[in-house]
Amino acid sequence: MHEMKDTARALVRIGYDGRVHKTFRGHMAKERFEHEVRMLRHLEEHGCPFVPRLLEVDPEHLKIITTHCGGRVDQLNAERQKELFAELEQFGVRHEDRELRNITYRVSDGRFCIIDFEFATLLDGGNNAVSLKPSLDQ
Repeated sequence: MHEMKDTARALVRIGYDGRVHKTFRGHMAKERFEHEVRMLRHLEEHGCPFVPRLLEVDPEHLKIITTHCGGRVDQLNAERQKELFAELEQFGVRHEDRELRNITYRVSDGRFCIIDFEFATLLDGGNNAVSLKPSLDQ
């Protein structure tokens, strides 16, 4: 496997078969794992075509395996970034970490994709929004 990210919060590797293996660790690992699974399932149920698809969920090891959504993007116009994250909200999810590091480019269909949903907000009719977005005091 090829290591893509190794931080206090997660280890992300890409297998030789192209699948992405993400293991959650650190502060609130279990909650962040469960939340990302919930967000990805919601997005799949709503037909969002530009996010990873869950292939396997391993609650015991706090690990998910997803489809690969392309390579990291080094540069992208700020307006285009804003459009991508706004498009995601049409599927009922607001990404709370709207940084370039969470945008990939999928060559197979020429599509920008969005990854990393552990702090996203599920927009479920106003007062029922669900999020793990860190507060300023965390």
